[in-house]
Amino acid sequence: MASNLSAQTPIGNLQSQFERDGNTVLFSGENADLQLEFYTPSMVRVQTSWDRSFETVGKEWMLVDNHWPQVDVSVEEAGEEVRFKTDDLVVSVQKEPLKLTFLTPSGTVLNTEEISQSSGGMMKKGEAVWVEKKLLPEEHFFGFGERMDFVDQRGKKIELDVGRGTGPTHTVGAYNILKANYSPVPFFMSTRGYGIFFHTPYTTHWDMGNSDTNVYSFKAENGQIDYFFMYGPEFPAILDQYTDLTGKSPLVPEFTLGLNVGTYSGGTWGHEGNTSDDYVINLGRKFKEKGIPADVLHLDSTWRIFGPNGYGSTTFEWRNTFKNPEAMFDSLYAMDYNMVGVHVRPRYDNGNKYNLLDQAREAGVVYPEPGGGEFVNVFDSVAVDWWWEHGARIVIEQGAMFFKTDEGSAFGNKANESDKTGPTGPEAKRLHNLFPLAYTSAPFTRFQDENNMRGFNLTREGYAGIQRYPYIWAGDWSSEWQYFEPVIRAGLNIGLSGVGFWSHNMGGFEHVPDPELYIRWVQFGMFSPIAHLFGMDHPGYKEPWSYGEQAERIFKKYDRMRYRMIPYIYSEAWKMHNTGKPIMRALVLEYQDDINTYDIDDQYMFGDNLLVAPVTTKGAKTRTVYLPEGTWYDYWNGEKYSGKQHVAYLTPLDKLPIFVKAGGIIPQRNRIENLGEQPADTLSLEIFPHGQSSYEIYDDDGKSREYESGEYAITTVTVDDQSLKTTVNIQAPEGSYQVPERSYKLLIHTKQAPESVQEDSRVLSKISNFEVFQEESQEDGWYFDEESGKLFVRLSGSSAEDINVTISK
Repeated sequence: MASNLSAQTPIGNLQSQFERDGNTVLFSGENADLQLEFYTPSMVRVQTSWDRSFETVGKEWMLVDNHWPQVDVSVEEAGEEVRFKTDDLVVSVQKEPLKLTFLTPSGTVLNTEEISQSSGGMMKKGEAVWVEKKLLPEEHFFGFGERMDFVDQRGKKIELDVGRGTGPTHTVGAYNILKANYSPVPFFMSTRGYGIFFHTPYTTHWDMGNSDTNVYSFKAENGQIDYFFMYGPEFPAILDQYTDLTGKSPLVPEFTLGLNVGTYSGGTWGHEGNTSDDYVINLGRKFKEKGIPADVLHLDSTWRIFGPNGYGSTTFEWRNTFKNPEAMFDSLYAMDYNMVGVHVRPRYDNGNKYNLLDQAREAGVVYPEPGGGEFVNVFDSVAVDWWWEHGARIVIEQGAMFFKTDEGSAFGNKANESDKTGPTGPEAKRLHNLFPLAYTSAPFTRFQDENNMRGFNLTREGYAGIQRYPYIWAGDWSSEWQYFEPVIRAGLNIGLSGVGFWSHNMGGFEHVPDPELYIRWVQFGMFSPIAHLFGMDHPGYKEPWSYGEQAERIFKKYDRMRYRMIPYIYSEAWKMHNTGKPIMRALVLEYQDDINTYDIDDQYMFGDNLLVAPVTTKGAKTRTVYLPEGTWYDYWNGEKYSGKQHVAYLTPLDKLPIFVKAGGIIPQRNRIENLGEQPADTLSLEIFPHGQSSYEIYDDDGKSREYESGEYAITTVTVDDQSLKTTVNIQAPEGSYQVPERSYKLLIHTKQAPESVQEDSRVLSKISNFEVFQEESQEDGWYFDEESGKLFVRLSGSSAEDINVTISK
């Protein structure tokens, strides 16, 4: 870009004194206006307009209406420079030509447009606008949405435009991981300690030091330059600010953190005649009979008839193989499934009964385009109301409680399963990336009211702000080893981009996986933010019993393990709701000063305390795991490791490598078959003592939106591990939500048998064997297993009051 100077228009030199109005400062250049707006002491908005008016296009979809208070900004002007200073940030404006530099209050340059006197800064050529900045030494970039190619994007070129990407066809399994773009987010974080959110709905192009190792740039194909610069300097602080702008993720119903199962109802495409409501009922019953917990179920596309426009559109009419859909829903809810939903697409089609496409065209509620259009006009509230009442209402009244909103990329782009292209033209290009936000928000918010419950939606496509309408799944990647690790990478990248409730098709989507791949993928899936099981490999459909006894047994083991850890996962979801910090975290998010973490794309932190390292190589007996700085414990056997090193780890097929951060506290609940109506009457606290540590357990009613107005409680657990004793304090829950009274057990990893265990002032009795300890009639006491190095403690106190435990060594 920098070499083509003759055809581009820069801002030019400052023409007059800048104007200031509160937090906003305006500079008039020879060719364009530059506007700075301070949102917080560490975040500033930069806008440049060549027609000297500032647009707000897309703001209603990408940004939330937060109140931004007045910022204390001082101004210093000296010669060819004006400096605006807050407590956290300095913005320097060069006058001739107008260019920006961002610095810390102490004077360290964070980011600058000053590449040379003749290059750098903000430019326009034709309809395109872009910014060129200096790429500083040892600077690395993370974010950009759900990308499957790389985690560290220094030196890369990136295009962000919602869509699956072009490339290899289904004959080789799936799509091109270098082009996959289901949920792009025009936001990145730099290891220099800042983040940039390019607030534009248009397709963007990013050159992060590929063409010139000293320069990076970002360009929009149309519109204006509009970006937010935010200073951390830590990545979590940057994510917090970015999600303040684009919205924090709400909490989902607690039971949706259990197993989510999708089904083609017995017949995927080409096998539609095999579908039936009996298949769905029998599938739901089989999970229950086999003791495999599951809480959410959705019926994918073959539940409905396909009209003349093909299976890319939605008729809202059931196939005749579904004899009684309403009874099917009733049967599933009677089995204690908490939510059942159906797959839809954003285009109308005519069926045998409703002819929704004809009706919608006549009512004028399709997106206007030549030929009358097919797309639900999700940008118009009247059109959305019509879609809801004339289409969605049909299945809602029969029992559907949520939608899987598929094909959000087909608006203004080629659809997945046909050669159809949605609306074209300048306005469609502007709205293309925004369509997934409008499309997903409609059922999310309306079902929220319909169900009188927190919103819940399953979707594939997204853009900046999609975290407000959870959850995302990674797309239809084939059941082959070559796609396993890229899917993990996608989860890390979208977490680095502010989206936390994310999932994938365990075992892959298309093709029949070999049982080993299925098992390894399931292990990863159960330690993902949402556990999502779905595939189209007729007739197996990724159902665990389809891949052999060993696969079913290991599936059940990890599914139950996830259910036990719901208190931990739910508490981490609460943190994400408050801070924007995802449940599944790339190591660089927590350890941005450790260069070893920059290219790690196959392991991650799962919440504050767990490090997970899926096995992604077929036949692997070991894998290399990087442990960051600190002390770590093997979750399975308690072995202690020093951090900031790579370790070789044995990986038998039934073992997912999991490590616990020293001092880690993991709340777990008693065994259950489903969530929702089964309160956790006992919590087990699994503890890996190391110095002083604490953990906050989050509780609310699990369903309503009352938590938004403060109806929740926090139970704080603190541990102090010393040479002669370990103390554990469990505070009574604090907050307006009344936690149902519960008891506690402790599982403490220690190689040393205790001299005594005391609860408050009472010495607990030692129990002779583990079988006696587990008996329900056993009220309190402790048992130490020398072989495993585990101390089990049953406490007599409850959540009604504080509990103090002293373990003398």
